[in-house]
Amino acid sequence: MTLSENLYQKIEQKKAIVGVIGLGYVGLPLILCFAEKGFKSIGFDIDKNKSASLMQGKSYIKHIPSERIQKAVNSGLFSAPAGFESAAECDAILIAVPTPLNKNREPDVQYIVSSCEAIAPYIRKGQLIVLESSTYPGTTDEVMIPILEKGGLKADKDFFVAFSPEREDPANKDYRTETIPKVVGATSPDGLKVAEKLYQQVIVKTVPVSSTKAAEATKLLENTFRAVNIALVNELKMTLMKMDIDIWEVIEAAKTKPFGFMPFYPGPGLGGHCIPIDPFYLTWKAREYGASTKFIELAGEINVAMPDFVVHRAMEVLNIYNKSVKGSRILLLGLAYKADVDDDRESPSYSLMEKLENLGAAVDYNDPYVPVIRMTREHPQFAGRKSVSITSDYDLIIVVTAHKEYKTLDVQKLQVPILDTRNAITQTYLMLYKA
Repeated sequence: MTLSENLYQKIEQKKAIVGVIGLGYVGLPLILCFAEKGFKSIGFDIDKNKSASLMQGKSYIKHIPSERIQKAVNSGLFSAPAGFESAAECDAILIAVPTPLNKNREPDVQYIVSSCEAIAPYIRKGQLIVLESSTYPGTTDEVMIPILEKGGLKADKDFFVAFSPEREDPANKDYRTETIPKVVGATSPDGLKVAEKLYQQVIVKTVPVSSTKAAEATKLLENTFRAVNIALVNELKMTLMKMDIDIWEVIEAAKTKPFGFMPFYPGPGLGGHCIPIDPFYLTWKAREYGASTKFIELAGEINVAMPDFVVHRAMEVLNIYNKSVKGSRILLLGLAYKADVDDDRESPSYSLMEKLENLGAAVDYNDPYVPVIRMTREHPQFAGRKSVSITSDYDLIIVVTAHKEYKTLDVQKLQVPILDTRNAITQTYLMLYKA
């Protein structure tokens, strides 16, 4: 029996042990899916607090209930050791770690590199290693495989390598990990066969592609498509505002067309781990081949500039009330990048907070899902700040995230000017302004 046939059989019989590196918004729900389907599953994360929390049956992600983790732990199928030694036990290791941008807005794959280096000493024959992190085409072949081969074993001869981009959408009520089709690309036919078989145990459908590069490019296309269309409506918002036309009204009317139109919505800037980042991964790699990506780069410029537009609108609104930004008290509603989640990665709220404070404003925030600001690489100065109550003690309130709690806010009682960047406030209110 060949290595691939043996692994295929172990997966089919649910005897394969599955490891997941990176227990965040992508890795945690993924490993829970495998444990719930009867696979012994081992989670790895450099944050020892996460491992400890999980083994106590406690969740640190709002939309993943602690009861689900407790059940997985109690089943005896899930564990989260502090080190990486258990990687040697795993038949399949899935890597789902962050891929941010550096200060020059270039790809930073340090977490992929460190993950591969951590498991490299434990690579053995017959394993499957899959990268799920969003990244530029060629990362699996050019970055990941050379590190994994340092111990002497060779990809596609001794172990298998694949890329399958994550497609998580936190708190989406219509789709969850197991109901979102999984694109899979590998470096060999045998690798593709076993990778597909693995994901078919927990995912509704697999979509095979010809290579890891094609799979990597698929994820970039998905998110670049969204980034470009969001940039379009952001630009239209600013243009139509000058014409005294409400972009949200226009979008609602346009989306009644049953074909040829897909609604996208403007906002104060992009947030989340994928859409603000992935297009820059693509344009960076394109330069290696001398390819021009003017359209994508223009969309990036528009989206990156949206916090400046919001700040300008805040200045205009304050001016109506004979106030300047300097010395004003401003409350931001929402720190999470998306409604009704606790994910604050790349949130435009941080940029707004920084820009407004640089102009002399005193800025607070309210977010029922993010009670305390964690340490971030981009904005460490805000770490430790706490969410405050929504009161009338402000010169301006800016709605940055459309949490459901804000849609029912009694704005009449507040009697404070409100700048709404999400069309979240639908009540008639004389001091309501759009941005």
